[in-house]
Amino acid sequence: MSYLLDTAEIRKEFPILQSQIKGRPLVYLDNAATSHTPRTVLEASRKYYETQNSNIHRGVHYLSRIATEAHEEARRSIASYLNAPHVDEVIFTSGTTDSINLVAGILEKGKVIEAGDSILISEMEHHSNIVPWQMLCESTGATLRILPITDAGEYDLTSIDKLLDSTTKLVALNHVSNALGTINPVETLIGKARAHSALVLIDGAQSAPHMEVDLQKLDCDFYTFSGHKTYAPTGIGILWGKKDILNELPPWKGGGEMIKEVSFTGTTYNELPFKYEAGTPNIEGAIALARALEWMLQIGVDNIAKHESTLLDLATAGLQEIEGVTIYGTSENKAGVVSFLIEGIHHFDLGTLIDQMGIAVRTGHHCCQPLMARFGITGTARASFAAYNTSEEIERFLQAVKKAKMMLL
Repeated sequence: MSYLLDTAEIRKEFPILQSQIKGRPLVYLDNAATSHTPRTVLEASRKYYETQNSNIHRGVHYLSRIATEAHEEARRSIASYLNAPHVDEVIFTSGTTDSINLVAGILEKGKVIEAGDSILISEMEHHSNIVPWQMLCESTGATLRILPITDAGEYDLTSIDKLLDSTTKLVALNHVSNALGTINPVETLIGKARAHSALVLIDGAQSAPHMEVDLQKLDCDFYTFSGHKTYAPTGIGILWGKKDILNELPPWKGGGEMIKEVSFTGTTYNELPFKYEAGTPNIEGAIALARALEWMLQIGVDNIAKHESTLLDLATAGLQEIEGVTIYGTSENKAGVVSFLIEGIHHFDLGTLIDQMGIAVRTGHHCCQPLMARFGITGTARASFAAYNTSEEIERFLQAVKKAKMMLL
């Protein structure tokens, strides 16, 4: 059943959506890369710098105390959003890439991954969930194994029992594909990994913005996401990890905040979460991220998901009516992403031309070059949706694609 939000009211919260591109109203359909920020989040950022700006945790003066409380209240709010078992399992990072590299670093330092071990990822991963594991395998002698996907862009589980065995120490998968929109059955893989005592990391960069996340129900070991895809600023993200695992693993970076005592003869490390938060954090970013997630809850995360699903259906149906269009990622279980090519037209040329009509989409390999190679292509044009997009914008997008096709062929 189709469902649409009251976008007229929602769009009032996003000043950037009033922009004109070449004299035409902006239609922003690049939300899988970065979503825009509502006034309530902008106001939270401004309030911090105007009334709270100070370094945190180490100061006894008034501004330091209120900044510390605002920062830690943000942590509590984010833990609640994720239904995390413990607040101190929520670690602030600069984003999903930083979070995954942190996990790779501490698994290496903690000798969890060693020569002869294996790590399992899928064929549809973002480069941020490929390259850190390649680097870890290179430095430890471990082996990287790849779970293949079907032509529809879904896990091919026929080979899973061969890929998972006693050597598997980590399974790292994206919850939702940024390039295809596929919502992956990660719960199934978590269950299979448990049978082999493997750790599981879930890349939630594309799931946290588009669906309710319940970490206690999901039962992975690590979960990551980025603020800039959840209506928050860039440069802020979250790593959540199970407390008992994080307590056992060593710190990643050294410096202020992650220590209890320092002398020239040795150092003792801080407790969670500060053990993994060396240096001055992005205080404003943490506060803004919490406010963005609160804004999503006010709209209703499930409502946002249903709205985006309706837009996806409209866009998919419209593209299928255009002769020569091939859609990549045809799983029935998808988030609000549609990737496509038009026969005889390069995706870059298409994206460049419809940009002149005020339509912002992403073109290229979407940081998924192995996935593109799987389909025998160099990239796609990708439209991705958010709470503020409208059915009228989908129609403008479709008309622009049709016009561009006529001009380019």
